[in-house]
Amino acid sequence: MIDKESLKTKMSEQVLIEKVRQLFQSLLEVEEKTMRHFTIALVLGAVLLSPATLADEFTGTDVDRWQSEFDSVAKKGRELWTSGAVGTNGVACAQCHPNAANTHPETYPKFQKQLGKVAQLFEMVNWCIRNPLQGAALPADDPKMTALVAYIHKERKGVAIDAGKH
Repeated sequence: MIDKESLKTKMSEQVLIEKVRQLFQSLLEVEEKTMRHFTIALVLGAVLLSPATLADEFTGTDVDRWQSEFDSVAKKGRELWTSGAVGTNGVACAQCHPNAANTHPETYPKFQKQLGKVAQLFEMVNWCIRNPLQGAALPADDPKMTALVAYIHKERKGVAIDAGKH
C-alpha cells in the first residue's frame, strides 16, 4: 500500500520531470531558432559581401575616372560632329545642328517620320549620315557612333528624359 507521503513524493517527482522536460523542450526550440537566425545571417552576409553586390559600390575616384572617360569620348564626338569626316560630301552635322541643337536625345526612343518607326537615337544619327552627309551608316557599337551619341547627350545634360515626346 502506498502511503500519502510516498504519493506526494511520487507526484512531485512527476511534476519535476515534466518541468525538466518542458525546460529541455524550450531550450531546443531556442537553439533551433538561434540556428535558423544564424543560417539566415550567414546567407545574407554571403550575399551582401559577394562581388555581384559590391559591383555597384564605387568611390569618388571611380566617378572621376568614369567622367573623364565619358568626356574624352564626347570630345571625339564633337570633333566628328564639326568636321564633316562622317560623310562623303564635306557636310558636317554641326551645319544643321550646331552644338547638337534640335537633336533631343532625351526624347528617344520615339517615332521618327523619316524612318517610319519608333527608333533609337543612333538610328536617327545614321539617317543623317546616309542622307544629308551621304556617308555609310555606322553600327550601333561603332566607337564613332558611341562618340557622336555621347556628344549629343553631353550637350543636353540636365534635360529631363521624356521618351516618345515630339
